Amino acid sequence: MPDTPARPLHVLLIEDDPFTAAAIVDALAAAAITATHVTTGEQGVQRSGDATIDAIVIDRMLPGISGIEAIARMRAAGVDKPVLILSALGRSDHRIEGLDQGADDYLAKPFEPAELIARVRALCRRAQSSASTRQSVLIHADIALHIESRTAHRAGRPLRLSPKEFDLLRYLMENAGETVTRAMLLRHVWNLNFDPQTNVIDVNLVRLRRKLEAGFADSCLETVRGQGYRLGTPRDTIPRDMLPG
Repeated sequence: MPDTPARPLHVLLIEDDPFTAAAIVDALAAAAITATHVTTGEQGVQRSGDATIDAIVIDRMLPGISGIEAIARMRAAGVDKPVLILSALGRSDHRIEGLDQGADDYLAKPFEPAELIARVRALCRRAQSSASTRQSVLIHADIALHIESRTAHRAGRPLRLSPKEFDLLRYLMENAGETVTRAMLLRHVWNLNFDPQTNVIDVNLVRLRRKLEAGFADSCLETVRGQGYRLGTPRDTIPRDMLPG
């Protein structure tokens, strides 16, 4: 049988300048590398756990959180994909700071597209040779859900979830910011197309909320009266035992 063709490389590009982004996307496409483009560090962190992404190219100066902070959040959440920083700040101390925060390479602007492509390919080769498996990660605020290992963390702390609590949190994270109804939870988490008129959803939500809140100043799991439930953004993600007295 003929060998299956290798999947094209997939790059997550985090760049707020539309002209720079368009040029990079075009250059990657010409080299048969697909790109997903987002414009903010927050969006980049949310997409960074996608299992199809092979490498991340990120601008240092971004609206909202900086590229440096975005990388730190990715690494704290367990995302181990290779990261290349693009920046107009090319001094050695700037490069060192970026590498110390978890970047794998640093390319100063302006740069030649051919050099960017060569560096991306080199990073991917190193990553593929050193990692035997690749894990998909869902990230929302300071919560990280590792799909393959079925483990969850909040601000780096492990969450001891039952299998159903894990499935419930996964569905809520996949729909973060959106209200999900009881019917949606029954269909997608319990595989039921009817309401058995039990409190199974309520019991599991109470347990999940308690575990998400444990040791923290507030919760991100909200009840939307008369509609359903929503995973929102915590007002304060600092663990309670780290708050000033």
